[in-house]
Amino acid sequence: MAPSVVEDAVQSNEPPSMHTGPSDNSDLSNITTGPSSGVFTPSQADGEWTPASVLETLPYEPELHSTSPLPFLHLLERLKTTKREGWRRFGINHGESISDHMYRMSIITLLCPPTLSSRIDITRCTKMALIHDMAELLVGDITPIDGVTKSEKSRRETETMDYLCSGLLSNVHSGIPAKHMREIWQDYEDSETLESKFVHDVDKMELLLQMMEYERSHQGRMDLGEFSRVAKRIVLPEVQAWAAELLVEREGFWAKFGKLPSGVQDISEERRRQQDEYYGGNGDANGSAER
Repeated sequence: MAPSVVEDAVQSNEPPSMHTGPSDNSDLSNITTGPSSGVFTPSQADGEWTPASVLETLPYEPELHSTSPLPFLHLLERLKTTKREGWRRFGINHGESISDHMYRMSIITLLCPPTLSSRIDITRCTKMALIHDMAELLVGDITPIDGVTKSEKSRRETETMDYLCSGLLSNVHSGIPAKHMREIWQDYEDSETLESKFVHDVDKMELLLQMMEYERSHQGRMDLGEFSRVAKRIVLPEVQAWAAELLVEREGFWAKFGKLPSGVQDISEERRRQQDEYYGGNGDANGSAER
């Protein structure tokens, strides 16, 4: 159940206020907090976006083609302060950042079950988890409800990675680290290797973990069941087993309140359509987890 008070969606390190509200499991799929909740305005959703359109809003201009990594490292700080947008539709305005999400993903890759780790390059997977959302430092965290097509999102992220790797990092150690990062990012986007499929699954598993943790922290007053749909899109058996275990754990949590948690069947048709259009109709072996 969503809180009765929805805070303004402002980036802040201050603690959130306490939320109270009724304890029934309401349909939260249509809750928004206005333009700052992650729902882009038409001008933000069209094809006019470029990395320069964001860079010109910054109080400083990162130096291009420097031999020092510092301009890139300063810009990377934006991943620490940019929130994952999907949660903010539910009034969670002080939640995880993009870097929070990628950090736990990287740890999850290190816990890959032996049946899978024996067949893949775990070091590459860990790097991929740390790099896969890097473009969001300029692009932001675009979600299925934001009105930005999957192809437009891909264009923005590709242009941003080209700016980071061919612009900011091109002369750092002869550009070798940049080329490596760009290649790993593209591997994730193409989702053809077993490593990339594993990291896509880990992306969804991390979302499921966070979903339940927010429900638990709100002590049964918030049902985030619409996000559980990503469990159906997990491909590899090893990660499917983790997801199944978590969903059983979630049922046990809600049983303490005498309730059944909402899930896939409770998602509105409009939200289902948005997710399917965003991820594509192939079960989403490739798409990133909605949040």
